[in-house]
Amino acid sequence: MNRARTRVTATRIATLVVLLVAAAAPAHPQANSQAAAPPERVTFSSADGRTTLVGYVYTPRDTGNARVPAVVMMHGRAGAYSSRASGRYDAATLSQRHQMWGRLWAAQGYVAILVDGFGPRSYPQGFPRFSYKARPKELDEVTVRPLDAYGALAYLRSRPDVAGDRIGLQGWSNGGSAALATMAPDAPGRATNMPGFRAALVFYPGCRLKHRFGRGYAPYAPVRVFHGSADEEVSPARCKRLVDRSRARGGDIEFTLYPGAVHGFDAPGSRRQSEAANASAKADATAQAERFFAAQLRTPQ
Repeated sequence: MNRARTRVTATRIATLVVLLVAAAAPAHPQANSQAAAPPERVTFSSADGRTTLVGYVYTPRDTGNARVPAVVMMHGRAGAYSSRASGRYDAATLSQRHQMWGRLWAAQGYVAILVDGFGPRSYPQGFPRFSYKARPKELDEVTVRPLDAYGALAYLRSRPDVAGDRIGLQGWSNGGSAALATMAPDAPGRATNMPGFRAALVFYPGCRLKHRFGRGYAPYAPVRVFHGSADEEVSPARCKRLVDRSRARGGDIEFTLYPGAVHGFDAPGSRRQSEAANASAKADATAQAERFFAAQLRTPQ
């Protein structure tokens, strides 16, 4: 009996070790190859004409003199930095999610810039959950943050390593809402005499959007929206309605709903990834994101 119990215990320990190792492994092996390379801190102008923004640029290795596609990344209501930043807001204290995605895109051969739109406006720490009505107008995701996205687009086009006609947009939560607004044909800051973003990835946005798109809208380029059914901050049902109405108007926009996944399901930490629904959603959304941008950004129009 004791030997049997010993064998069972040993098996359980071995299984636990395997699970722990798997959980600790990077979600994308290529992303880890650039873990030692911190992003470059840059500054550039928002399309509002008065705000100097901060950006963190992840670049691929060994591109020679080639111009490569790029991604503009828009953070959510918690800002660009870790909740443990403790007053230090720089490349070393960016949140795990933003670091993960920046490295992933660089490993895939893209230049990726994370736009800090809150810090330059004196809110580097972001905002707590359910604080929507208390946030200042200068951070509005429908009227202001699209101006930041287009400022980043202009900045990337000024770089000699970026293919200016192959730039995508990615946003999370409040930044996802901003990304949806940015893709509207009449978005603030969009120069109609120049190409805009080629495509957009939108993760768990709030889709009320100041009631501006109640009847849906036709984004000027393809958009893909990802949501968890158990989102505790914003309504996936409202986003599904927005997507359905937008598709009815001819928009190239699609919605993926992950059963049981919560807000921030792609955060790489154990708090989120210890839940099977989040881990599954993260894996699928990451794979879809890679395929989508590869299809949309790899070749000239």
